[in-house]
Amino acid sequence: MLMASSSTFTHFLMVLLFLLAFGSIASLADGRAFFIFGDSLVDSGNNNYLTTTARADAPPYGIDYPTRRPTGRFSNGLNIPDLIGQKIGLSESPLPCLSPEFNGKKLLIGANFASAGVGILNDTGVQFVNILRMYRQLELFQEYKRRLSAQVGSRRAHKLVNQALVLITVGGNDFVNNYYLVPYSARSRQYKLPDYVKFLISEYRRLLMRLYKLGAHRVLVTGTGPMGCVPAELAMRGTNGGCSEELQRAASLYNPQLVEMLNGLNKKIGKDVFISANTQRMHNDFVSDPRAFGFVTSQIACCGQGPYNGLGLCTQLSNLCPNRALYAFWDPFHPSEKANRLIVEQIMTGSNEYMHPMNLSTIMAMDSGI
Repeated sequence: MLMASSSTFTHFLMVLLFLLAFGSIASLADGRAFFIFGDSLVDSGNNNYLTTTARADAPPYGIDYPTRRPTGRFSNGLNIPDLIGQKIGLSESPLPCLSPEFNGKKLLIGANFASAGVGILNDTGVQFVNILRMYRQLELFQEYKRRLSAQVGSRRAHKLVNQALVLITVGGNDFVNNYYLVPYSARSRQYKLPDYVKFLISEYRRLLMRLYKLGAHRVLVTGTGPMGCVPAELAMRGTNGGCSEELQRAASLYNPQLVEMLNGLNKKIGKDVFISANTQRMHNDFVSDPRAFGFVTSQIACCGQGPYNGLGLCTQLSNLCPNRALYAFWDPFHPSEKANRLIVEQIMTGSNEYMHPMNLSTIMAMDSGI
């Protein structure tokens, strides 16, 4: 009798442990995952695993990251996906999809597919050689879905992807590292700027529809910032000591058409899948009045060399500011962690001028009943 109850207890314990283990996976799978696509503004280290010059895996990158070490993020510290992840309650940021640590329960948190240097177009960033172009990021997303299904079952994997938050940040490189990369570039000979913008928007529409068909049903889409006002463009193309008029014109043409295209997609689908983040307006706030946001400058990069610290790469040989929180730009192209925090605050709670048709706090409240 004693042996029987001991055997029963052992069996009960094994079943309980199994249910607890399965329950922990299920609860993670039932939480909101986070997927990131795009370029260096949101790359968390995929390019570390590629043979490319578009890398941020050496000091002083990461100087203000919790580990004080470079991670592949093009930032002095946390980037926009890190900060959004915190806001939506993730205990850790989704790993780069190429990371060897990206397996097991890490798959349930989400994944970062972004790669520095990419654009909407496949020929953008050719000078960086081996990067994850957008079509490849979507292929990797499909591979991820197969891995997830093998781990938690196809039904739970489908639910996790459908309920996930997705961020996509791409488009700036199609101007900076394609159309305006060199005088008389192939694309600038092929298209006048207004026609190039229309071409980009039509290609981006195809990308976003494919992303939707792959299961992404809540997608934050950022526009370009004020491209002509970053330190690199002030140094190389600045007009009379100010922003590059041509790149500012490109941004002013592109961003409204992006919003119009997203509205059209939502209308076609019949629900608000795509949420536009007016990052041009978000940046312009602190570019035009840096002191109102606690910055000493929005023109000079913290790390770099030459005029505005806008030339070359950010390396250990660069000029480096002692207090990164006083600078809107970390390197010649990328915002500082503090600027990223300001951007994410607007993504979370910004008015309709910043987030259309709703901000992320509203999305989270609406989706909490899913």
